[in-house]
Amino acid sequence: MAAKSSIEWTESTWNPVTGCTKISPGCANCYAERMAMRLLAMGQPNYANGFRVTVHPHMLAKPLEWHQRQVIFVNSMSDLFHSGVPEAFIRDVFRVMSEADWHLFQVLTKRSQRLAVMASSLPWPDHVWAGVSVESQDYVWRVDHLREVPAAVRFVSLEPLIGPIGELNLIGIHWVIVGGESGPGARPMRRDWVVEIRDRCVAAGVPFFFKQWGGVRKKDAGRMLGGRTWDEMPGVAEPPPGGRPRRGRAPSGRDARSSRPQVRVNARPGP
Repeated sequence: MAAKSSIEWTESTWNPVTGCTKISPGCANCYAERMAMRLLAMGQPNYANGFRVTVHPHMLAKPLEWHQRQVIFVNSMSDLFHSGVPEAFIRDVFRVMSEADWHLFQVLTKRSQRLAVMASSLPWPDHVWAGVSVESQDYVWRVDHLREVPAAVRFVSLEPLIGPIGELNLIGIHWVIVGGESGPGARPMRRDWVVEIRDRCVAAGVPFFFKQWGGVRKKDAGRMLGGRTWDEMPGVAEPPPGGRPRRGRAPSGRDARSSRPQVRVNARPGP
């Protein structure tokens, strides 16, 4: 069975790498670090090294064993493009993703420079999406690196959003996620930061996903914005019923110079 996830914009997680190091202010209250230390205390063997970067070759084939189609967040407990992950192992991860073409994989990194350097030598089938995390306007340059990636879908996760984003260039970007920080020490997120991003996405025709307001008790704050939930995602073809799913094509959108991302929106308005 795939590792089911409570993250609103995905279905499952796959962690062939665990552990990370802090690279920017958004990492200060890292949820993955807290979880890794809990798993270490519980004796989970994949976390014997705590939150030190560790590759797990025995985890590589897991998606090939999951026959039911999943939307899979890759390395929710690490960063695939961390300098501590060997290039050969990154290529092994991409080989498995390419082979498991009935799934949809979401690769998200803060190490956008290494992503951009390696991108042209990696396979990017339509079911492998590329994303970068940006926490404030000081790190919007990561989006420029993302535009160099020849993925069918390029997405930006503005979470935890701890400052205004300002001018967000959405050319060549096909999906934007926004979320406030949650858990111990959570830093506040202002409504006007979120509204500005949402309005830019609506104007550009880019699907917008609002994950949460966050806070120490994130469930109390909820995820309503402007009287509704925002669960927009790039359109994805559904697999056929029964049997091994065939490859689901994501929307075309490889030209980073295109001013209007070619996407289909699956919006699920809330009450």
